Amino acid sequence: MIGQHVSPRFLDWIWHVKGSLPLPPDQSGDDAFERLDPLFRQPGTSHERTRDALTFRKKDQAAQDKMSVFDGGVLQIEHGATGPVLRYRLSSRALLFCFLAPLLFLAFAQLTVFVGTLEKPAAEAADSAKKPDKKDTVTPLNPVDKFLGAPEPEKPKKDDKKEDKKRSPTSAYVFAAIFAALYVVGRILEARLVKSLFRKSLTGTPSGMAAPA
Repeated sequence: MIGQHVSPRFLDWIWHVKGSLPLPPDQSGDDAFERLDPLFRQPGTSHERTRDALTFRKKDQAAQDKMSVFDGGVLQIEHGATGPVLRYRLSSRALLFCFLAPLLFLAFAQLTVFVGTLEKPAAEAADSAKKPDKKDTVTPLNPVDKFLGAPEPEKPKKDDKKEDKKRSPTSAYVFAAIFAALYVVGRILEARLVKSLFRKSLTGTPSGMAAPA
């Protein structure tokens, strides 16, 4: 059956960011992790290192953390045909929230439309059964007053309360669009930023080493 072949990993792309970077020439896996190490010595970050992999987790990370949008991940050194490569897989609950929020607001919008559809017949029936209000009736001027130039009586203003009672899904659609835009921009931008961050760390001077003269 098709359903049996569907794996949770099929949806991993929603809140996971994957990528790879070739290591600079003559750089070993140990050198690469040494250069990346400062990124994982931030408040709220814990990490474990094996020979070819680094696993990290973040909790209550500070906003100043350059990787604060991610909650955990794995970085691994693999030896390819052209040399060692850094591959990473990072997870972000913030991306997951921004993906689910539009769906939630769209559900609210559809519920609002559905409830409004149910209420409309009842409101129309109530309006048809309601007796005309004397306040809504305009008494015409008698001929004498009209001859003397008295102003015509003003028509009663429409009650705006009925308009206020109408349910509108507009605000829900607006919030859904905002979060959808945040997800798309964040998904693309964060993937580029973290790749650039790793690249700069790998090619820069690691902490504790003096730059070549």
